[in-house]
Amino acid sequence: MIIYKDIITDDEIISDTYKLVADGPVLWTADCRKYLKGAENIQLEGANPSAEEGEEDGGEGEKVMVHDIEDQFRLVWLKDEDGLKPSKDGFKSHLKSYVKAINNKLKEKGASEETIKEFQGGAAAAVKKILANYDNYDVLMNQSMDANGMHVLIDFREDGVTPYATVWKHGLVEMKV
Repeated sequence: MIIYKDIITDDEIISDTYKLVADGPVLWTADCRKYLKGAENIQLEGANPSAEEGEEDGGEGEKVMVHDIEDQFRLVWLKDEDGLKPSKDGFKSHLKSYVKAINNKLKEKGASEETIKEFQGGAAAAVKKILANYDNYDVLMNQSMDANGMHVLIDFREDGVTPYATVWKHGLVEMKV
């Protein structure tokens, strides 16, 4: 299995268990799954739930809808003190510094000229595409909550049901497990 880590923060972002599909030269998308998490009801074999004391519907805690990628890689919803995602202008500022940081990291790690040119050539169009669709995205950040790292964008396919994640291909480093 291959786990892809953020080139800046070293946090795990996604793995090859998701089908990563190129969305232009610098972005990857991967379909996710949304499910209800929490209030697990564990029942021992041979136990009689009607004779046990407890809640009828079993389980403790609140049930919450989560994306599998969010749960699996401990991604954190990016929201301000009012519970809202950052403004479009604020996110644009993050993208500018993030693209610059990725470019510097690629050079620092000795990436090929071809890789650097591919990133530089596709980054502006990717930023434009992301900002054009920004209102549709939910924004998740890495586990360490380092604002300089990759932000994973979640949107829904045309069917309105299938969530998918968007990540920066050049912002990921492979780690074989």
